[in-house]
Amino acid sequence: MGCQFSKLPPCCWESQFKGSVLEVADVAFPEKDELAEPKSLPAFREFTFEQLKKATSGFAVENIVSEHGEKAPNVVYKGKLEDQKRIAVKRFNRNAWPDSRQFLEEAKSVGQLRSNRLANLLGCCSQDEERLLVAEYMPNETLAKHLFHWDLQPMKWPMRMRVVLHIAQALDYCTSKGRALYHDLNAYRILFDEDGNPRLSTFGLMKNSRDGKNYSTNSAFTPPEYLRTGSVTPESVIYSFGTLLLDLLSGKHIPPSHALDLIRDRHLQTLIDSCLEGQFSDDDGTELVRLASRCLQYEPRERPNPKSLVAALTPLQKEVEVASHILMGIPHRASLSPLSPFGEACSRKDLTAIHEILDNLGYKDDEGLTNELSFQMWTDQMQETLNLKKKGDLAFRQKDFAAAVDNYTQFVDAGTMVSPTVFARRSLSYLMSDMAQEALNDAMQAQVVSPVWHIASYLQAAALIMLGMEAEAQVALKEGAALEVKRSTNTGQK
Repeated sequence: MGCQFSKLPPCCWESQFKGSVLEVADVAFPEKDELAEPKSLPAFREFTFEQLKKATSGFAVENIVSEHGEKAPNVVYKGKLEDQKRIAVKRFNRNAWPDSRQFLEEAKSVGQLRSNRLANLLGCCSQDEERLLVAEYMPNETLAKHLFHWDLQPMKWPMRMRVVLHIAQALDYCTSKGRALYHDLNAYRILFDEDGNPRLSTFGLMKNSRDGKNYSTNSAFTPPEYLRTGSVTPESVIYSFGTLLLDLLSGKHIPPSHALDLIRDRHLQTLIDSCLEGQFSDDDGTELVRLASRCLQYEPRERPNPKSLVAALTPLQKEVEVASHILMGIPHRASLSPLSPFGEACSRKDLTAIHEILDNLGYKDDEGLTNELSFQMWTDQMQETLNLKKKGDLAFRQKDFAAAVDNYTQFVDAGTMVSPTVFARRSLSYLMSDMAQEALNDAMQAQVVSPVWHIASYLQAAALIMLGMEAEAQVALKEGAALEVKRSTNTGQK
């Protein structure tokens, strides 16, 4: 079982460039409900730049999730809307789409797609020179991370087969809706949702610019016809899918020409990921290598179409009853870590306990935040501003929450200093005064100032519970717990 290709008869390899994939009628397709359009997604909409700036905490560096960080020409951020929905925001280079109408038309077209196999596009922004796309946020990293840079365990064969089937289904769906072109399909375009299921990023359904390149990868991985003509075709997407199959077979990003040489010379031990030893049969391995070879044919017309890919990959599925997050070995939303005392207090709306913890915490979490002040501001205004904060702190400690709100508001309005702790304290003061919406606004503002501060997320949860938004509150609690774990891990590594 597994990686014993040298024992296969030569005819298996001679047929791999000639054999046809399975006919569509020969296989059973997934249940319709599994591939049905998601029901809970909002309709595509246009956002203002200010809305997305607020959602990403001012496009904070801490919220960047794209592979090349802030050095990339088009940066992707994680963010959160006012209704607590988590989003991914792609901000294009300012010169990428000069024609606003063309950008909107393209975005709206992609935004009509709705599938459980996609990280669906929720909206866009075209304001002045700014061009942004908004999609569902996928919290469990990219295929590249899990395949090439794994931490706890390598990806198992059944999960690798699930990935390629889901992506083939995504491409088939897009093709059926008239969006057959996908730009630069690679392991960074495949994301994992909160259940660990693989999804195809809809960002790749639009080019990075109106006249820009369709492929940003090394030319060794680029379809040969694109190198000749500079244009992408549906068959070019299948070629890129073939490189994905090689990635999943090898656990490495191997140039297709080199991989095909290994296949022709029957040096499969060199190609196959050693971590997969014993996890698949010779027949399954042969079929996947044959399929990859067909996708990588030099002549575009000799490559299979997406529907044929689905037909060929469906019989290769294993452990179909096992949830993806289990196969992936990643935490699931149903098995959250126990909340900290502050998180517990917020989940119970125990305002007295929240007050005690915030009071004891003081301003420790404001350390390291810069407040740029001129000497004139320091000498003429600072003392008065600090006095307002001190009065607010005294009122907060004495549980005079109306006075605390009044003094903290004057401190904030003065504008000479920015303090997430002040927003957190005023948020609780609002909660104590039965002003849940104002409390939520302040908790969100605290996160704008300090994007990775767990206290802000927990306070949002408390406010959302008081507003009757239980589902959104659970999301905020989960986010607060994740930020707290990350904070503890980073502290322990120092």
